Order: sequence, then C-alpha cells, then structure tokens
Amino acid sequence: MNRSNPYKRPDRFTEAAKKAGYPARSVYKLEEIDRRARILRRGHRVVDLGAAPGSWAMYASEKIGQSGHLLAIDRDELRTTLPAWCQFVQADCFALEAAYYTEFAPFDVVLSDLAPNTTGNRFTDQARSTELFLHALEVARVHGAPGSSFVGKIFMGEDFPAARGEVRKLYEHERLIRPEGTRAISFEIFVIGQKKRVQPLG
Repeated sequence: MNRSNPYKRPDRFTEAAKKAGYPARSVYKLEEIDRRARILRRGHRVVDLGAAPGSWAMYASEKIGQSGHLLAIDRDELRTTLPAWCQFVQADCFALEAAYYTEFAPFDVVLSDLAPNTTGNRFTDQARSTELFLHALEVARVHGAPGSSFVGKIFMGEDFPAARGEVRKLYEHERLIRPEGTRAISFEIFVIGQKKRVQPLG
C-alpha cells in the first residue's frame, strides 16, 4: 500500500462504489450534487466532459433513461459499458470538432469532473484547474440550452472568485457544493449553475 498517498487508500465511498459496480468513488459526489440541486431528469441531453473512468456517465445514464442521451468524452478509455442511449468519444474534449457536440446539442446539462495532472505545486495545479473549468464553461455557453444546468469541478485558489463570477454571468442561479465524498485534504469544490440565461445573438 502507498501510505504516502491518501488518495490511494480505500474508504467507505470506494468500497460502496465497488459493491455497486461503479468504477470510481466519484459517483457519490455527483449523486449528492444531483440530490441537492436536482440537476438530472428523464429525457435530458447530457454531455460529460472528462468522463473516464465512467462513474458519472453511468449515474447520469441511469437518471436520464432511454428517452435521454448522454455524450461522454475523455482522452482515456472508460472502465465500464454504457447503455445504448449513450455515446462515448475518446478524444480531448476541447480539441473535438464542434460537429460532435452539435449533433446532440443543445444540452440540458453540462457535467465536468475535469482535473489537471497534478504537479504538487498548489498554485500551478489551481491555475490549470481553473483553465479546464473555464473551458468546460465555454462548452456550456455555446452548447447548453436556455434554462440548462452546469456542474464543474475547480480547485480553489486566487482565481476562484473570478471563475464563480463567470458562472453568475451565464446562469440565473449559482451555488457551491463540496460533497461529503470529497477527501478531507482536497481543495476541490463544485460550482453549480442553473437556469442558463438566453444568450444574445451574435
């Protein structure tokens, strides 16, 4: 066991995810966010950015059902099989051709559990996390439906207030959720945007 890395140690969320058939404990973060903010519904069109290993995609697919559609994107392969109403694209979600999005857009929900490969330098990691968060928010701005929702992970740092401000510009409601399943040493938090504003033409 790697005692120097607490992220490698199994906890009750890890064990529960394994028993339930999810590839990662992160499913319980989305479950709590959904329970508290009521993000996902039957028939929704959802895009999951940074979907691997697939726990969020599995949970979302169950909530939206076969009347919905899920587009899951990640550079890494999923460690699960998704149902027929889901599509997985193995690619960099920010280098992906717009046609992959527009085929299923506008989306009712944009999910982003994206995180940078950490360097151990907190300021560098926070800056990279903010960059990923803002990229995901841009996907939501371009491809999210009016009235849609956004869930984005970000590492808290000096850029955090400005990133929250961008969410407030785009959505009528903005809130923060730090799920119970978040490791105590982590400085990640989830920013939730709901009721996307109608965007001006041009």
